[in-house]
Amino acid sequence: MGIEKDNIVSIFYEVKDTSSGETVDSNMNSSPLTFMIGREQVIKGLENALYGLEMNESKDVLVKAEDAYGEYDEEAVQTLPREQFAGIDLEVGMTLYGQDDQMNTVAVSVKEFSEESVTIDFNHPQAGKDLMFSVHVTMVRNATEEELISGTPYENQAQTGGSCSTGSCGCSTGVEEDPFGGSCATDGHSHDSCGCH
Repeated sequence: MGIEKDNIVSIFYEVKDTSSGETVDSNMNSSPLTFMIGREQVIKGLENALYGLEMNESKDVLVKAEDAYGEYDEEAVQTLPREQFAGIDLEVGMTLYGQDDQMNTVAVSVKEFSEESVTIDFNHPQAGKDLMFSVHVTMVRNATEEELISGTPYENQAQTGGSCSTGSCGCSTGVEEDPFGGSCATDGHSHDSCGCH
């Protein structure tokens, strides 16, 4: 069956930055990404290209920046006092996590820092970039009544935390991208979360 709105879909993917050719994310050697199509759980440009594909079908999808993580916003870069980052062993390029005014989890990257200040970037790491997705569909099925209500595939409910895999391209519900205010935290490595928005 071809992929239709509200189907549960699983995919393997590899994502490359079209300007550099660099692979920015992949789950080819991991578990497939599972989500409900039509619920904005993956970036719009990728989701739109999946409609009509069938199980075991593969496709290369060029997603322009505006349909991925948007254009790069220079105003989304801020410089804050160093004391707001007390206790954190800062590194340029690292990802920090905090909460915005609405208590949503937000991720920012460290652009530079000194003894007095830290410059952070709220843009998604792939903002402003056109991305090439190589996708292989591993499953297409109808959603259950419970899944239609919750929007969460059964496969993701069984995982720890009940959300899609962080750090994988495509998932944004229940996890992933973000602004910041208050205490910072880090997991010690960067999550690109290509699919999430």
